[in-house]
Amino acid sequence: MRRSLIAGLVLAVLAALAISVGGMLDSDLEHIALLGGAIGGALGLVPHPYSWGRIAAFLVGFVLAWIGFALRAAVIPDSANGRAVVAFLVVALCAAACAFSMNRLPLWAALLGVAAIIGAYEEIFTNAPAQFLNESPQAATTVLLAAGLGYLATSVIAEMVSDTPDERGSHRLGRDSGPASPAATPETPGEDLDRLNGLMAGEKK
Repeated sequence: MRRSLIAGLVLAVLAALAISVGGMLDSDLEHIALLGGAIGGALGLVPHPYSWGRIAAFLVGFVLAWIGFALRAAVIPDSANGRAVVAFLVVALCAAACAFSMNRLPLWAALLGVAAIIGAYEEIFTNAPAQFLNESPQAATTVLLAAGLGYLATSVIAEMVSDTPDERGSHRLGRDSGPASPAATPETPGEDLDRLNGLMAGEKK
């Protein structure tokens, strides 16, 4: 409970600071700080057995969606059908990459990466597709910065102030609780037979 509260408060402070700094510097960070921070925060909050897997899957989805923009700018017509084809390819490749990793790369994290670059760059691309090479790097780096701050707030900082050591360990391993207690050892057939023989001989349980 305390970890969630502190993570949310730290994320709120970082988002507000990022928006303020972006406004002073006349940067796009002012407009996409909350988007990137929220996506990065979600990436840090959702547990997964492999911490590196969340980040790697996020970057896979991010890069695939960026390549999708490149295809729309250079090869595929930027029409409804063209966008549908690119959307299919991006999501299908994300799913294939995550499946090939044997779930070390979670699909939800890859989709967060797709959402990050789409949310930051789709409107800019629609207004000027020919400026892809000039404008997409700025949009990508800006939203990655905001997402990194969000991930830092909810994953690293919040883990440092977790309620208990067990909670910190379970968050690192991607579990909500500690290891399950071992199941009771079943009785062997020999023990069952001895008990049955004793009952037939008149012994009490």
